[in-house]
Amino acid sequence: MLDGFEIAGRIAGFVVLAACWVTAAAGAMRGAGAPRGRAGRLARRLRVHTVYLIGAVPYFAICGLLWRPLPVSLSAGWRVAVLVVGGVLGAAGGGLYLWGRLSLGDMYNVASSLGVELYPHHRLITTGAYRRVRHPMYAGLILGGLGGLLVYRTWALVFMLATLPGAVIKARLEERLLAEELGSEWAAYAAGVPAWFPRWGPRAGREVTEKEAMT
Repeated sequence: MLDGFEIAGRIAGFVVLAACWVTAAAGAMRGAGAPRGRAGRLARRLRVHTVYLIGAVPYFAICGLLWRPLPVSLSAGWRVAVLVVGGVLGAAGGGLYLWGRLSLGDMYNVASSLGVELYPHHRLITTGAYRRVRHPMYAGLILGGLGGLLVYRTWALVFMLATLPGAVIKARLEERLLAEELGSEWAAYAAGVPAWFPRWGPRAGREVTEKEAMT
């Protein structure tokens, strides 16, 4: 029975991952043909989608090679505990990622720690997930990675977690570009909304105008 519970949890995790991937891929395809705006790092010379592929192809290849179980043996009680905690973290992370992606709408663009890019006349989104936290998609990835490690317990998830500081680098690059592009508008938004830990309650977040943070 426990094996069936574990299999069901892992299937649910793949469903959440597929939903995140499909929504992200749809936005990436739309953005691939859009005019380019202000860019940073390698994206100044190449389209950000090219830069993204430079890093993504070897990254996912390594993940595939490392999809091997960790040498850990858990008792039945611990297996239930890590599945429950991992499932909660994974669901929260996937939900936060999807909420952020849908909140961005047509302002979504892929990014890499090698380079990021804005759209011309970039709009700052301060509604939806971005009313609560400046980087909901990256925060969702971190939560989802922690949950995935508990649910799947593979070397691939260890590798993914080890590379998650790259999300912090991407976030800083994006914020730097947004500050250059939007000036005081971005400063007012950043002053009122936390970067990583959502703020809840009636005073959480504040409207600035309709301009947007990328991810």
